[in-house]
Amino acid sequence: CRKENTREHVRYDIWLKSSTWYEAAILIILMSYSPIISELIESLCCMPGIGRKSAQRIAFHLLERDKEGAQKLSQKLASAVKDIKHCERCRMFTDEDLCLICRSSARNDGTLCVVESPADVMAIEEATGFKGKYFILMGHLSPIDGIGPEDLGLNKLEFQFKEEEITELIIATNSTVEGDATAHYLSGLAAKYQIQCSRIAHGIPLGGELEYVDGGTLSHAFFGRRRME
Repeated sequence: CRKENTREHVRYDIWLKSSTWYEAAILIILMSYSPIISELIESLCCMPGIGRKSAQRIAFHLLERDKEGAQKLSQKLASAVKDIKHCERCRMFTDEDLCLICRSSARNDGTLCVVESPADVMAIEEATGFKGKYFILMGHLSPIDGIGPEDLGLNKLEFQFKEEEITELIIATNSTVEGDATAHYLSGLAAKYQIQCSRIAHGIPLGGELEYVDGGTLSHAFFGRRRME
């Protein structure tokens, strides 16, 4: 009886100290689980787009229906965290000093595409026939967040401009304020070493109709028009 009363006091204390009733309710629900399950659910919440409800469904699915998959997932995740690092040349994720793209002799060393994340590399590889190499910033310039050129590895990129025969720089940063600022900085860096520089086009999506396109996108497309041949 004393143990049950203590538990009720703890729940009441959590309710008082929580910032919202929803947070308090979630914490009280988690108290009903085994500490191991509660910690598993909380750990799954670290993934982008995964809230507590989704984390709970994933945890219960793995424990109830796919223990073998859960075991494999934990092993591969532990292995990746231990062994994966950044490529010394392009900063892609790899388990060796140089990634597969940088080691490939079939790639054009003179054409370099700059992107913000490894996911951008995968998108370009799947959608285009690009045969050059990449440099991954792992973010974008953001003075407000304290992210400057050195945080993006731009000193390494400038070293490549100096020491390697790069003839074209393709800037594939996102169409955001930070992405535009980053692109502007990169174009200035390329001009310093007389490297031809271009940026991927932004504008009307394939199959889009003008009346449904937002003003910002339409403006980009209009002023970025090109001659028809």
